[in-house]
Amino acid sequence: MSRAGLAALVDAIGACRLCAERPDGPPLPHEPRPVVRVSATAKLLIAGQAPGLRVHRSGLPFDDPSGDRLRAWMGVDRATFYDVARIGVAAMSFCFPGYDAQGSDLPPRRECARQWHDALFAALPQAETILAVGKYAQTYHLRRLGCAIPAGASVAATVGRWREFWDLEPRVIPLPHPSWRNSAWLKRNPWFEAEALPALRAEVARLVLT
Repeated sequence: MSRAGLAALVDAIGACRLCAERPDGPPLPHEPRPVVRVSATAKLLIAGQAPGLRVHRSGLPFDDPSGDRLRAWMGVDRATFYDVARIGVAAMSFCFPGYDAQGSDLPPRRECARQWHDALFAALPQAETILAVGKYAQTYHLRRLGCAIPAGASVAATVGRWREFWDLEPRVIPLPHPSWRNSAWLKRNPWFEAEALPALRAEVARLVLT
């Protein structure tokens, strides 16, 4: 796809109202605001779950404490992270899905992947590595590359297999969500910071900082 074609696709995503006007299930509980940042040059792609409320308001992906931790994991500053020529961000749900009755974020909207994802990622052949943050992104991207994971597999189990996905094309690095709520998980799994993060930072440096 040409750069003009990619720009047109991103514009179409930005104007999408499927989850409000033709939803698969309950409609989006607020006005849609799709958040996606990709380019024809970024070799690193971050595939998260869905924007949170703060991101919905700012329009910047990972513009919250989770983003601060993710940037620390990657070894990049905000300016580098938001340089779309070097790093793309495309979550499984482009819009903030809202909260459930307990005040937790709802799962990513199904409409996004069904309508846009296959075409979007096919239009990014230069992306060499995908950081798959969370279960929904890991399931989609690994299956897309012919490496299905068991339906009941936990994020911890998938992240623990990160070396197995290193030789995929594009490479997939599964990550837990960088939410501070996962601090206990990080303490229980010291191998993540000792083994996975150095490999992650080296890969980010190779693609983004050199």
